Amino acid sequence: MNADKVLDAKGLACPMPIVKTRKEMKDLESGQVLEIQATDKGAKADLAAWAKSGGHELLESQEDGDVLKFWIKKG
Repeated sequence: MNADKVLDAKGLACPMPIVKTRKEMKDLESGQVLEIQATDKGAKADLAAWAKSGGHELLESQEDGDVLKFWIKKG
């Protein structure tokens, strides 16, 4: 999936992936996509809930070995 920007949050523990995602999303235009790469298993539920509460759309998530990848479209 194509992303306008990639955020490397690997090795960061909760809540840092969310904190960094929030910061990166502020720099994107509506409709742009941010790819987040994280290793914290809690990020799966956290990012899905954060995207929904912020009016953004979680387009896809997948696991690539130890790395969780998420694509969130800015609302």
